[in-house]
Amino acid sequence: MPTPPSAPHAPLARMARQRFVQGLCTGIVQLDKALLDFLNQLIAQTGTAREMQERRDSWQRYRDQRQAWARALALAWQGALASAPTARSSAPVPLDLGLSLLGDDVVENKILASRMALPLMDAAGAVFDPLRQRTQQLEQQDLPSSDILRPETCCLLLVEQWVDNGLQRGDLHTVMEPLQRALGELLLAQYQVVAQLYDEQGVVLNTDFRSRVRRAADAGPSSAPAAPHSRHSHLGSGPGGLASQALVQAQSTGHAASGMGRPAGYAMSAPAGLPLGPTPVARARMRAQGVMAQLRRLLSQPVTGFDLVQAPPATQALTQALAAQRLQASAFYSGLDTLQPVLPQGPQVVVQLVGQAREQSSELKKKAASASEKAIIEVVALMFQSILTEDRIPSQVRVWFARLQVPVLRVALAEPDFFSNLDHPARRLIDRMGACVMGFDATAIDGTALEAEVRRIVQVIEQYPETGQRVFQLVYDEFEKFLAKFLTARQSTARLVSVAQQVEQRETLAIQYTIELRSLLKDIPVRDEIRDFLFKTWAEVLALSAVRDGAQHADTLHYKRTATDLVWAASAKPNRSERAQVIQSLPGLLARLRQGLALIGTEGEAQDAQIKQLTDTLAEAFVAKTAAIPAAQIEAMAKRLANLEDFMDDATLGDMPLSGDNIEMMLGMDATGLVVIADTGAPVDEAMLAWAQQLPLGVWYQLDHNGSTAQVQYVWHSARQQLHLFAAAVDGSCYLIQLRRLAAYLQAGLLVPQDEEGLTVRATRDALAKIDANPERLLS
Repeated sequence: MPTPPSAPHAPLARMARQRFVQGLCTGIVQLDKALLDFLNQLIAQTGTAREMQERRDSWQRYRDQRQAWARALALAWQGALASAPTARSSAPVPLDLGLSLLGDDVVENKILASRMALPLMDAAGAVFDPLRQRTQQLEQQDLPSSDILRPETCCLLLVEQWVDNGLQRGDLHTVMEPLQRALGELLLAQYQVVAQLYDEQGVVLNTDFRSRVRRAADAGPSSAPAAPHSRHSHLGSGPGGLASQALVQAQSTGHAASGMGRPAGYAMSAPAGLPLGPTPVARARMRAQGVMAQLRRLLSQPVTGFDLVQAPPATQALTQALAAQRLQASAFYSGLDTLQPVLPQGPQVVVQLVGQAREQSSELKKKAASASEKAIIEVVALMFQSILTEDRIPSQVRVWFARLQVPVLRVALAEPDFFSNLDHPARRLIDRMGACVMGFDATAIDGTALEAEVRRIVQVIEQYPETGQRVFQLVYDEFEKFLAKFLTARQSTARLVSVAQQVEQRETLAIQYTIELRSLLKDIPVRDEIRDFLFKTWAEVLALSAVRDGAQHADTLHYKRTATDLVWAASAKPNRSERAQVIQSLPGLLARLRQGLALIGTEGEAQDAQIKQLTDTLAEAFVAKTAAIPAAQIEAMAKRLANLEDFMDDATLGDMPLSGDNIEMMLGMDATGLVVIADTGAPVDEAMLAWAQQLPLGVWYQLDHNGSTAQVQYVWHSARQQLHLFAAAVDGSCYLIQLRRLAAYLQAGLLVPQDEEGLTVRATRDALAKIDANPERLLS
């Protein structure tokens, strides 16, 4: 749309852009410093010879070209002011790409800028969106797709100058994360500067809902939305309707959720200084909060009269209609139960469900007495339409999800925070159940305990329609308890969980025994060889015996006494009677040592070498002139060892060695079907460790292990979350992954959640997109 020459406040918008660009150019110094610091740290890290050479090459290229790039970027941002809106002609604005063929470099630049802009758009949306709307009011037109105020335009100019000044796109991938953080801080600060200018000049956002509805009869040829020119269309899509910003975010975050346009494992961090951390779960929540903010702004238009704090009671007509709908829905869904849907009938059932949902909302809107009630009914209906067309949910389960539409609508009408609170119990329940069923096909889930539990939950909610979020919270808690049992209920999985539990218990006890042995021997004169043997080897023997037989079993007590006997035998023997006692007891002591070594799998030549080292040490101690260990001290040590578990603290379990080859041997249990993915010592980001420890049980993932891909469900983690078990959907095999390796898989994109954002957030985004295309439906 052209800007009328008479737009009275266009000079103020031009001044705002000038201040914005001036601030950006001043901040280039900080961008440069962030990149240089990052590259300096990068070349100091160890790696393969090839990796270190590539890092040094990137560092050298940036050192050589940084000043030229900084100057060119400042000129490019300043030059973008020349294309800012002024009094333009009435000629329609062409699409960004026109009809000309584009070179590969142009396309690559746009794709790379798209990746860079995604988290910036998510993070700055809450500040940028009202600023954009106020600018549009001043100029009486939408912001062009190439406007310098847009994050994607700033990113595209940055990428173009990067490449044009001799730097490589691969280098830009390397520095993407620190660059996004620094640029995010810079953009956010400059948006706040522009917002402050508008505040000082008294520019108030016009929130009149009716003024934003563009009817077909009023729309001219130039008002038709521009078709997206590529799948990265958010680079050139201008907002043009009520929920346009939500639509832009839907396109952008849709790419992020699916992995479209970015390599596996590519992590886009939120800019530093924002309230949420850089982990993927924080980024997903930040995107979700952006969607919820769009929904709140949509419903808060003056014409709807929606109150975000307190909802008025539903009118009597609507209350009666809801009660009638409950009975009609019950009859409808009972009829569907007779179909016994299987895969061929799935599409037919979905069509019926969507039609029923649409019919429900239409009838209820006729009974609504206010614009607010109509808007709420429409939004909830569109959300459930999205949920019911989610192909990854088996059709049997979608039937039960459909029955939640009326109860959820009751909650939404009575509790406004349903539209602002991501943690509302109704949303959490739907998201949780959806995440747990997305990995099943229709035949696999039919008749399972999981389907029965979903059915039970829906029926409980239907029985208590007036209790609001309390009933949703109640059944949510019950569903969590159910999952803890259901996920490990299969006999094969339960057996492997038992193996994994014992592995962690053994490793934990080994650490605890080592700590206590160090404490006991702290003031006792014992040779280093004996100390090392007790700390590194015999603690393993004690731990494994305690796991297999119990801490007070005769064999375990036998091994504890052996530790004391070894310490005594290795001490100085100044008198003849003690030397005779050592000689007499030595065969039995060595036999017990061999028995313990065999327990942990040390046999053959390895065992002989260990025993020889001990006997040599004992022989040297036999004639040593050092002080003897008092008998009372030895006896006190023996008593404490016998009841050591009563004194041990809860040790913190660190990196523990784990191998699939020796699990069966150590525990005497069959571990067939268990794939062990042990720690390799590779560095992993602490934020990824935190994410790994927050994974919810029951969620489905795509696991890429050793070149093969499996669909797996997260079914169990150990008490200290050092071990994590995933069950495959197809062959029933399980993957036991240690914590740091799990974090490394998440970091590398080898373990990817099937549903990154949740059913209700995606459904909300779909609803916003439909309302943006047809705003009249909200109040009709």
